[in-house]
Amino acid sequence: MKGIISICCFLSLLVLAITEEEEEDVLTSILRDRSHIEETLRLASEEPAGDYAAALQRLRKIYHSSIKPMEQAYKYSELRQHEISAYPGRTLGASATDGEITSKPMVLFLGPWSVGKSTMVNYLLGLQDSPYQLYTGAEPTTSEFTVIMHGEKVRSIEGIVMAADSSRSFSPLEKFGQNFLEKLVGIEIPHKLLERVTFVDTPGIIENRKQQERGYPFNDVCQWFIDRADLIFVVFDPTKLDVGLELEMLFRQLKGRESQIRIILNKADNLATQDLMRVYGALFWSLAPLINVTEPPRVYVSSFWPYEYAPDTSRDLFKREEVSLLEDLNQVIENRLENKIAFIRQHGIRVRIHGLLVDRYVQTFKDKMSFFSDPELVFKEIVDDPDKFYIFKSILAKTNVSKFDLPNRDAYRDFFGINPVNSFKQLSAQCSYMGGCLLDKIEKAITNELPSLLSSISSGKSPGLSSCEATGCGEKPKNRYRRH
Repeated sequence: MKGIISICCFLSLLVLAITEEEEEDVLTSILRDRSHIEETLRLASEEPAGDYAAALQRLRKIYHSSIKPMEQAYKYSELRQHEISAYPGRTLGASATDGEITSKPMVLFLGPWSVGKSTMVNYLLGLQDSPYQLYTGAEPTTSEFTVIMHGEKVRSIEGIVMAADSSRSFSPLEKFGQNFLEKLVGIEIPHKLLERVTFVDTPGIIENRKQQERGYPFNDVCQWFIDRADLIFVVFDPTKLDVGLELEMLFRQLKGRESQIRIILNKADNLATQDLMRVYGALFWSLAPLINVTEPPRVYVSSFWPYEYAPDTSRDLFKREEVSLLEDLNQVIENRLENKIAFIRQHGIRVRIHGLLVDRYVQTFKDKMSFFSDPELVFKEIVDDPDKFYIFKSILAKTNVSKFDLPNRDAYRDFFGINPVNSFKQLSAQCSYMGGCLLDKIEKAITNELPSLLSSISSGKSPGLSSCEATGCGEKPKNRYRRH
């Protein structure tokens, strides 16, 4: 009897082992091949880290020596950035920091709930069935802003810790309050792709008004990430193409960022080819009023998850679309240094224009003041009607600045409301024998140093500091504003 029982137990264990092996074989067979991800993103290739670090060092030096002094002298960080409608596109914050300069390209995932944003991140990083994969499901699952970045070991970082770390670029998020920081989480993973890029997964858009009460300014937080993203994936599900108020608001926030937007029609293998064509047309019809540009963003149609495509679907098309999207992502990664230099230069142009405008306001105020004048009334007249005193036109005439680069006039009414005009010096007084003139330095950075650095990167030359940058070549700084 005991022998029979032993034989039965052995056979049961054998059947169980065979079943587990079969299940593993079946699971392996339905998983999609990932070799195209490795090849397209060139994850196996080694980068010349020395040249990249040298270029970043030179970029930091140019910023700190030539741009930041004017930022601080004219309190550029206190200018209301959201009022400056003439500056569409990515911003580096009111005052760029080392964290923003050295940060990796940011890829932002936006879209309605349960369209596959978190699943797509898991797929790109190969996190499925691992202990640290992003949680996914048919219901709204992601309630936090999740930043996935590189680290030596897998760990989770709370939002309050991320905001307190000055070496990262997330410290400005403190302004959105503690309720938001509780909904911010960072995940560090030792992954090759994350050495070159950072992913941000966002809560899905929910059109139900009761569920929109998030306890923090959701749209403002989205705008902060949108302004700093290098690539924005707006993901849709073929069964969720309805456009509501919150989705309309999102696309208004994306205005001017069309070159960074990529629209993804995910879960495409759930539909037959004919139905997919109809859904593709319906998606464009729904988004046309929201994206009013000559060349709309590129739309990718595929299923971004680790399992094989459904049978009898356009597998080859989906594969080509996926490779095309990966090439798009790889181009952003490879151009990250050039983009960073261009963004810092754009930031420098804004700071320079701000300095010129403040200088003009100060000069006009001094010219209008007399012994019997009331300073408040004099400056109120100037700031309420700057065109009467040719504040902005004089900048265009003397400095050859494009009128499209000028900020909103109303922004300066608020700016001078908290910063008295007599607290600023004119540009002619912002010079020193050893340090030179603020305007000269920032103009040199914009017209010479940053383009030269960009050229050296493009041509493959070593971007190290030149001898003239290190020593100044013995040139004596000149004050071209000094009256003789």
